[in-house]
Amino acid sequence: MRTLTFAVLLIGSTARADFAQLVDGYYAELPASHPTAATELGLHSADDQIEDMSQASVQKEIARLEGWQKKFAAVDGAKLSKSDAADLEIVKLGIASQLVELREVRSWARRPDLYSGMASNTVYAIMKRDYAPLETRAKQAIARMRKIPALLAEGKKNLQPANVAKVHVEIALMTLPDILEFFQKDVPSAFPVKDAALAKQVADASAGVQKALGEYGDWLKKELLPKANASFALGEAKFRAKLRADEMIDTPLDPLLQRGEAELKRLQGEFKTVAAKIDAKKTPAEVQVDMQKDHTTPEKLIPDTQARLAGLRRFLVEKEIVSLPSEVMPKVQETPPFMRATTFASMDTPGPFEPKAKEAYYNVTLPEKSWPAAQIEDFLRGAFNRPLIDVVSIHEAFPGHYVQFIWLPLVKSKVRKFEGTNSNAEGWAHYCEQMILDEGYGKGDAKLRLAQLQDALLRAARYVVGIRMHTRGMTFDQAVDFFQKEGFQSRKVAEVETRRGTEDPTYLYYTLGKLEILKLRDDYKQKLGPQYSLKKFHDAFLAQGAAPLPLVRKALLE
Repeated sequence: MRTLTFAVLLIGSTARADFAQLVDGYYAELPASHPTAATELGLHSADDQIEDMSQASVQKEIARLEGWQKKFAAVDGAKLSKSDAADLEIVKLGIASQLVELREVRSWARRPDLYSGMASNTVYAIMKRDYAPLETRAKQAIARMRKIPALLAEGKKNLQPANVAKVHVEIALMTLPDILEFFQKDVPSAFPVKDAALAKQVADASAGVQKALGEYGDWLKKELLPKANASFALGEAKFRAKLRADEMIDTPLDPLLQRGEAELKRLQGEFKTVAAKIDAKKTPAEVQVDMQKDHTTPEKLIPDTQARLAGLRRFLVEKEIVSLPSEVMPKVQETPPFMRATTFASMDTPGPFEPKAKEAYYNVTLPEKSWPAAQIEDFLRGAFNRPLIDVVSIHEAFPGHYVQFIWLPLVKSKVRKFEGTNSNAEGWAHYCEQMILDEGYGKGDAKLRLAQLQDALLRAARYVVGIRMHTRGMTFDQAVDFFQKEGFQSRKVAEVETRRGTEDPTYLYYTLGKLEILKLRDDYKQKLGPQYSLKKFHDAFLAQGAAPLPLVRKALLE
């Protein structure tokens, strides 16, 4: 019996070693094929390179991934530990997700902003953190900028009018002025090197990018926009394939849609109930408008947001909501130019392999200075009224994305440092908005609860709109109207959210993730009985990284 046990252990040890070697080999190739992603992760061997988006390179990448797909498919998960077996499923899912993107979704052939956004993002990844001396990073930025004109040229080849939707060209044109300004002002000021020759190289490379971007914009406006006639909709087959590969979700679309519609209806009812508590003499819409009038100014939005974070963190500690492995606070800053068209706020954390530059940035989108006063007022009311600032900060920082990030170093799995799913990460952050108020944050402030419900309605509307736009024939204008009437959002927010939905079809993952986490919490509580605590559940959840929720569920309930 003792000999048999030793033999089993030996077989398991060999299987684990073989799997670990396979994982190492697979991720060792990432910097060469995804240089910008590698920089973001904290892997700096390809910081002077950018992505090759030629059709030949795309086909080469598909073949590479298919080869790794076969290698991992040959691994016998039964010989692995439970954790390694889950990691095997995660890495297989990650490969499947990339293949669905390249072969079926084909953003490289459909989205003009992919190329202009990649141009700014690949340089911003070098600018934003001091992971190396200034001169070193300046040389890396120069090397990347010199490759951007070729990247944009490949974009022109790949983007055929028959494959491109007009709204996607419009999104690219909308973001181009900010990207141009980024290279005109932000890039030179980010590299104040003393060496005159190096400073000139930065300026010359930046000027070259500006010229290429200008030509790309002219081409989009004069050549592609008039001829672009494709639908932005993925269609049901591709939508389901993407949802399955990205999130490990294979629920048929009809019941999936019904679940989102039911949550939207529930939230609408709760919103009306809370609004009546604030002022029963007014309609819910009038109460919402009154609440939104209380907002800060564009100049104070960032400092006001930063000031709220300490109180949120303190509440988590005092109420024992979740363990906090770090005392470092994220820094609130303005959203980078290339992200402003489709997002109001985001969390930018250093990669899990970053050895030096540990800064985390909480990005907040300010209204454009060129906007009319009425448009700025509408933007601030809808996206950043004072109660909503707290809700957004809960989502992005405490205990949302930032807390999940500071837990990542505690996760031993290499796979889970590379891979993650939106239904976990965004589901967690969205779940936290409701959870922390349920635990007493805000001391029952009805306006804060109304703001939380407004944000929940936004995410639930995304859920329904994403499915309907991409599989049920909903038009752009119908989606804007839906966000306003059913999601209780302002016109400006509705337009931004609809544009995003044309490019992010499965952004139902916020609400779906929240619902799955709430269900898991109930089941975990039932399993643990008297041993249950909210902090224990949250710590157990975060210890899994951002793994697919079906695998997190399996790990916590076994």
